[in-house]
Amino acid sequence: QLQLVESGGGLVQPGGSLRLSCVVSGFSSNSHNIGWFRQAPGKEREGVSCISTSGGSTMYADSVKGRFTISRDNAKNTVVYLLMNNLKPEDTAVYYCAATKYRVGLEDYDYDYWGQGTQVTVSS
Repeated sequence: QLQLVESGGGLVQPGGSLRLSCVVSGFSSNSHNIGWFRQAPGKEREGVSCISTSGGSTMYADSVKGRFTISRDNAKNTVVYLLMNNLKPEDTAVYYCAATKYRVGLEDYDYDYWGQGTQVTVSS
């Protein structure tokens, strides 16, 4: 069983930056691929980015390429970061991290464990 806890959300102006963190704890936490997803009000959940167990493979949604960077630290607990630069109002959503042993991808049905989410609001 894994536990995932997100933090780092908040209110930021357009063009600003935030760094989200996802602490993954539990048995074999460092053997899971980790993804970031988001869900805006009235919209379906969408995959934002994901990273492999070693950090050697990453994927990004087209809407965030060049602006978001995913990374992970497996030194103690597994911590996965999502650095978000040049934020836009359309990035406003609840952001979730999730874990899977299946494949590195942005389909939410591949993921077995989910955090509670952190709110990101981009507004002037």
